[in-house]
Amino acid sequence: MDVRRVVTGHNASGRSVFVSDESVAPRKPVLLPGSEFTMLWGGDTTPQFPDDGSMPNWHNYFPPVGGFRFSMFTLPPGTAEARTDDLSTEEAIADGEQKLPGLLGYMELDDPGMHTTDTIDFEVVLDGTVILELDDGVEMTLNPGDTVVQNGTRHRWKNPGDVPARLALFVCGAHHEKVKRPG
Repeated sequence: MDVRRVVTGHNASGRSVFVSDESVAPRKPVLLPGSEFTMLWGGDTTPQFPDDGSMPNWHNYFPPVGGFRFSMFTLPPGTAEARTDDLSTEEAIADGEQKLPGLLGYMELDDPGMHTTDTIDFEVVLDGTVILELDDGVEMTLNPGDTVVQNGTRHRWKNPGDVPARLALFVCGAHHEKVKRPG
């Protein structure tokens, strides 16, 4: 899916203007074959307006308190595909860190896919079917149009279907007494 991002801002006299209209390519980490992460917008601080519509500074996949991220996530069908690249494990981890800074630090190595973040995540299923599993094994099946408000819970995503599932996400940084921010 081609993702188009249209951005507005303000000109020198404070009037509303279109600043950009462009396609945004997904990031495809080799550690997660078939997964795509389309990073659309983000910032590490609360925005102030009027502004010129430039992309705010942001550093990690998950935002700090006061920060935010807007993205799309595509989850491949079924179980994870085998990697077909020729990268060493260290090179694949470096690729993941370069494409999605800080994300891997939240993932549980002993329970693949399970993670807890210090964020509030607002998610909308756009295509396909996903299963959201919480830490006690309870699962909820979600279909297009379904939404989730994820309040810093331990969870993992699964795609039980035979087509990719796509979600839109808006993520806000939050305080979480049980999550130590990686890095």
